[in-house]
Amino acid sequence: MPEFFCGLDAAVAVVGGKWKPLILWALSTGPRRTGELRRELPGVSEKMLTQHLRELERDGVVHREVHHEVPPKVVYSLTPAGTSLELALRPLGDWGEDHMPAIAAARAS
Repeated sequence: MPEFFCGLDAAVAVVGGKWKPLILWALSTGPRRTGELRRELPGVSEKMLTQHLRELERDGVVHREVHHEVPPKVVYSLTPAGTSLELALRPLGDWGEDHMPAIAAARAS
C-alpha cells in the first residue's frame, strides 16, 4: 500500500499546518536565520518553528546550513524543490488575498 494515494495527498503532507506555508513564503525572498523567521511570523513559538523547519528539511524543501563560528550561526533557505513548492502555493495565496474580506466577514458572523 503506497504512503500517498495522489500527488495532492503528498503535497498536503509536506505543507500541512498553519506555519509551514508561511515559512516557505518567508524563505521565498532569501535565506533567513531562525530569529529572523520568528520576527517575520508573529505568533509562532520557537518550539513550533524549530519543529516545522526540521520537518521541511526532512522533506527536502528547506536546506539548513550551519556556519561554525561563535556564536553558532544557522541559516535556512529553500531547495529547488522548496522553490517550486512555494511557486505552486502562490495561486492559493492570491486566492486568499482576493477573498480575505469575504472570509473574515463569514467567520465574524
